[in-house]
Amino acid sequence: MPQYIGLDSHSTSSTFGVIDQKGKRLKHEVVETSARYLIDFVTTVPRPRYLCMEEGTQSTWLYEVLQPQVDDIVVTKVRQSRGPKDDLLDAFALAEQMRMGSVKPVYKYCGSFSRLISLNATYGKLKADRVRTQNRLKALYRSRGVSTAGKSIYDTARREQWLQMLPEQYRGAAELLHASLDAVSEVKQQAEKGLIQESRRHAISRILRTCPGMGEIRTARLMAVIVTPYRFRTKRQLWKYGGLSIVTRSSSDWEQTPNGWERVQLRKTRGLNRDFNRTLKDIFKGAATTVIEQHQRPLYDDYLKMLEQGTKPPLAKLTLSRKIAATLLAMWKKQEAYNPDTDRDKQ
Repeated sequence: MPQYIGLDSHSTSSTFGVIDQKGKRLKHEVVETSARYLIDFVTTVPRPRYLCMEEGTQSTWLYEVLQPQVDDIVVTKVRQSRGPKDDLLDAFALAEQMRMGSVKPVYKYCGSFSRLISLNATYGKLKADRVRTQNRLKALYRSRGVSTAGKSIYDTARREQWLQMLPEQYRGAAELLHASLDAVSEVKQQAEKGLIQESRRHAISRILRTCPGMGEIRTARLMAVIVTPYRFRTKRQLWKYGGLSIVTRSSSDWEQTPNGWERVQLRKTRGLNRDFNRTLKDIFKGAATTVIEQHQRPLYDDYLKMLEQGTKPPLAKLTLSRKIAATLLAMWKKQEAYNPDTDRDKQ
């Protein structure tokens, strides 16, 4: 008889709740959050056993520790709780979701990309830190009426000129922010170098880099996010995960006529899906921007053709991003480098 395990984990303690296939609560226990005690409890549950836990800081580690011990394991998104809440209720609720098959899984398998994934996460945080420091520096100058148009404010050769534009009492703060920007920029460059070196260890990176708009950084980050292309059966699934899927919204779609219920011809609200991976969307949109700015053919010709047909530039850029995503997925699955002639034939 299958048994379903819910795990509510925290930094020091973890709460298990176990139910059977009818939803009956069988047992529960609180253990220390360590690999030894977690495995000891899970192995006491008869097979087949299925485990569910929420996404969190420790979820990747917990997945790696417990995945060999169960028949199936699912990491799900954190749901907004309503009503009574405690660790035990949360554990049994997760077990119930697993039993009912109502969980929204978060992909956690790393394979040989574990190091690349960790480097990508660090690179993303350092990139955000650098942007945050730049914004703080600009805000300081703007607060004293100094225009910061352009990027010369970050130029070390002109730093002294910029500092002279500030009153004496504000120059010390500006110098500290400039020093902070220098430090985080240097560390970001080291992270970027490590990310590229790690990506080169995988043969697929040489193939994916041949796609227009894809440099070494974008390729490395794409590999770290997707891990395996077989997660996506079709290109439309990748578009949705990458935030490029167009969705329509409507209400009161039906009206009663002498012939029965018929769909009303309503103007539907259109937009992109809101549940997506932000890193992946940044990669695809960035690749499309590079193709447009550098006039990389043949994709740039497709962009111009869409503009000539009356497509607005933002929508044309979105279409180009979707094409790049579909091309990358096909290249990865087929293990083939980008071929412009083949791409032309498909059209």
